[in-house]
Amino acid sequence: MSIFSVQLLTGLAYGMLYFMIAAGLTIILGVMNIVNLAHGTLFLLGSYMAFTFMNQQFSFWIALLLSVAVTAVIGIIIEKLFIRQIYGKELEQVLLTFGLAFVIADTAKWIWGTEPQTMAVPALLDSSISIGPMVFPFYRLFVVLIGCLLALLLWYFESKTRIGAIIRAGVDDRAMVSALGINVGVVFTGVFAFGAGLAALSGVLGGPLIGMYTGMESDILVTSLIVVVIGGLGSWKGSFIGAILIGLIETFGKIWFPSLSMLIVFLLMVVVLIIRPQGLFGREVA
Repeated sequence: MSIFSVQLLTGLAYGMLYFMIAAGLTIILGVMNIVNLAHGTLFLLGSYMAFTFMNQQFSFWIALLLSVAVTAVIGIIIEKLFIRQIYGKELEQVLLTFGLAFVIADTAKWIWGTEPQTMAVPALLDSSISIGPMVFPFYRLFVVLIGCLLALLLWYFESKTRIGAIIRAGVDDRAMVSALGINVGVVFTGVFAFGAGLAALSGVLGGPLIGMYTGMESDILVTSLIVVVIGGLGSWKGSFIGAILIGLIETFGKIWFPSLSMLIVFLLMVVVLIIRPQGLFGREVA
């Protein structure tokens, strides 16, 4: 039972990590209808920038804030220079963001090299708790807490604030919102920056868990896309449930079926799409 509890908490920690990056991806997709295949590289940038700031003697928390802020600014630049030119053009979006992913990933290799790196757990969280005869790292519980707090924040932001109402209205009828005198372009830029910041946040928090290595942007993008598809396009609630399912399946799958864990994840996605093509919480398309 102790081993099961430890693996359950581990699966939840990875699930919350997937939720943080998938939430940014699905918010951009749901609000702006942009398929951002460069989202995984924003995760990469957040992780490596925090690593660099910590090597310059900044604390983990300062490095976290700086990395999220810088990545959000990069997101603003990407949206203004590139994405804004191709709203409503799905093929162009895919090709552009796919190309940006390669450019950013190769730039990261040029700056930081290809050797795997590790990020130290912050001293405040570098401890463990006892679960029967087992011990569990406190940092993973912290990641679970941050993921749950983010879910609550997104719920409040979406349903209880004026900006959330404007965003929801902009999704359904952008022309009407613009006619009311609201600058939808500025709102969309803010949404893209927020999604980029979430990717960086997950990258920094994921550093001590999964490390940093060449190609991790592709791995995390594939996983986050699976989460988004299972949860439903544009639904952060679906991403929350989908991320927990994927985290638990990956964790327990690696114990019980180590060579089939990813196959089980893809099978889950196929089953969900067969039963409910729009995903668990996706909206029906008329």
